[in-house]
Amino acid sequence: MTTLTVECADLTDPQTFLAADAELVEMWRRFRSASPVHWHEVEDRAVPGFWVLSRYRDVMEVYRDNKRFTSEYGNVLATLLEGGDSAAGKMLAVTDGQRHRELRNLMLKAFAPRVLEPVVAGVRERTDQLVRSAVEAGDCDFAKDVAEHIPMATIADLLGVPAGDRDDLLVLTKEALSTEDEGSSADEAIVARNELLFYFAELAAVRRKDPRDDVLSILTTSTINGEPLTEQEIIFNCYSIIIGGDETSRLSMISGVRALMEHPEQWRRLKSGEVTVDSAVEEVLRWVSPAMHFGRRVREDVEIGGRLLRAGDVVTLWNSSANYDEDLFADPGSFDLGRTPGKHVAFGYGPHFCPGAYLGRAEIAAMLSALRTHVAEAVPNGPARPIHSNFLHGYSSLPVSLSSAR
Repeated sequence: MTTLTVECADLTDPQTFLAADAELVEMWRRFRSASPVHWHEVEDRAVPGFWVLSRYRDVMEVYRDNKRFTSEYGNVLATLLEGGDSAAGKMLAVTDGQRHRELRNLMLKAFAPRVLEPVVAGVRERTDQLVRSAVEAGDCDFAKDVAEHIPMATIADLLGVPAGDRDDLLVLTKEALSTEDEGSSADEAIVARNELLFYFAELAAVRRKDPRDDVLSILTTSTINGEPLTEQEIIFNCYSIIIGGDETSRLSMISGVRALMEHPEQWRRLKSGEVTVDSAVEEVLRWVSPAMHFGRRVREDVEIGGRLLRAGDVVTLWNSSANYDEDLFADPGSFDLGRTPGKHVAFGYGPHFCPGAYLGRAEIAAMLSALRTHVAEAVPNGPARPIHSNFLHGYSSLPVSLSSAR
C-alpha cells in the first residue's frame, strides 16, 4: 500500500482517491496534523496552485464567510483551476451577494418541507418497491438496480419532467457525469451537459405557457424585483438541481450499504431499532462525505491558521477531512450509527448550504428504512467499482446478495 504523504499527495489527480478508505482517512489525518493550511502546487493550469484546508474549524470559517471568499469563480477544484465557471452569477451555487440571496429565497420556497411532503411520500413508496424487488431477485447491483433510480426519479418529479422523457434524462445525466469512470471521454460529458441544458430550455418554454405544480414552473413564472429570471438562470439552476440532487443521495446510499456490510454490528443495531434511522442517516453522510470538497476564491487578504491567503488565491475546503476531525468527532474512524451530535459538513454550511438537504436526508432515510424492513442480510457478490473523481467519493457498481427478512 502506497503511503499518501502530505508532500506527495496530488489532490488534482482522481487516481489519488482510489486508495483504500483507511489510507485516505490516514492521509487527511496527516494533513490536519502536519499542514492544516497547505499550499498545493499545480502545473499547466490557469492558476499556480491552491490552498487545502483540512481542519473542521478552518473549513467552517470559510463556509460561513461569503464576503472574503466567493463562489463566483467556481465552487469545485476543476473549474477553479481553469479560472472560472460559465454559470457564475446565474446558477445559485456559483452566485454570491444580493442575487444569491434572491435566487436562494426562491429555491427555498420550492424546497420547503411542507411543499416536499408529497414528493417524500413518493420517495418512500418508490424506494420500498425497489428494495423489495432487489430482495426478490436475490442478487443485484445495488448501485444500478436500486440507488440510481431513487434520486433521479425524485428530481424528475420535482422538475415536472414528463414520464416519457425520464429514461432519456437518466441516460444524459449519467453521460454528463461520465468522468466518474476511468477512461471516459470528457467531450462526451460536455455534449451530454449541453443536451441537458437544451432540454430544460425547451421544457421551460412549455411551462411558461402551461405552469404546473413543480419547481420548473416556479422558476419560469416567478419574478425578482418585478423581473422574471433569465433563461440562463432557469436552465442552469435546473442543471444544478439534477447534478446536486443526484450525487449526494445516490453515492451515500451505495457507500452506506457497503459500510453496513463491512460493519455487521452496525447493521444489527439498525435492524433491531437500537439506533434511529435519523441518526444513521447523519453517520452515513459523515462517513461517506460524497462531495469530498468545495472551493472558493479569496476576495481579500486573510489569515487562516497562521498562513496568509492572498486576494485571488483558490482555497479548497475538504469535507472528507473535516468530517473525520478528531477535535470534533470522537473516534472518527469508527462507523457508529448512534453517533451524536452529527455535525458533519456533507452538505456544506453557511450561505451555500445545500437547499436540497432535507430531501437528500429523506431519500437516505427511505433506503435505510426499506433495508431494515425487507432485508435479513446483505453480503458482497463481487468487487465494488469506485468512481474516478477528485470531487465525488463513492461507487458506480456494488454487486450484493440480499436475503429476505421474511
